[in-house]
Amino acid sequence: MTRVLLPLLALASAATAHFSLTLPKPLGDSDDNQATAPCGGYTASSSSEATDFHVEGDAIGMQNGHPQSNWLFRATLDQTAATGWTEIFPIVLQTGLGNFCEPQVAVPANFTGKKGLIGVVAHSPDGLLYANATITADFTSDPSLSALVGAGADASASSSPSSGAPAASTTPHSAAPRVAVGNLFSAGGVAAGLVASVAAALGGVAMLF
Repeated sequence: MTRVLLPLLALASAATAHFSLTLPKPLGDSDDNQATAPCGGYTASSSSEATDFHVEGDAIGMQNGHPQSNWLFRATLDQTAATGWTEIFPIVLQTGLGNFCEPQVAVPANFTGKKGLIGVVAHSPDGLLYANATITADFTSDPSLSALVGAGADASASSSPSSGAPAASTTPHSAAPRVAVGNLFSAGGVAAGLVASVAAALGGVAMLF
């Protein structure tokens, strides 16, 4: 009898293990109350701890205890979760137990810099199940950082070589005369200068003959 009961107990425990929201951090995780809308038995408020969530796309992860579920991803700026829900990703069908993750789920642009809620609703064999996470939607502007990319970066990159190019091309020509003058008129180069002058004079005399 024991051998028969153990598998049945295992199946029963698997059936009651609805799903867990793993990313972002949920308000809580209760199998007993997960069928209670809108937050699976938990109360959301403006004082709920928030997790950073990238506006243009961030991960939502679940651990499913059912062999098949349809997932609804939604969001609201109502920190009590009572109203204002909007769908933020197409409904997804998961077949099979275990972990599931959507790596790039975006929230509306008007969420930027605000606190709100991400909601996951599972339509499973035993009905609708809910889990929510309080998030702060992160996305900002920074002129100093934006200047490092795009048109600003191209302008700075093209101006730097053009200003440096003349210096590079003129330096060898202007440096050579300075070296030559230094050799002729430095203390160690007087004799070399005299020899050069005498050689030039002798060359002129030789040309006369």
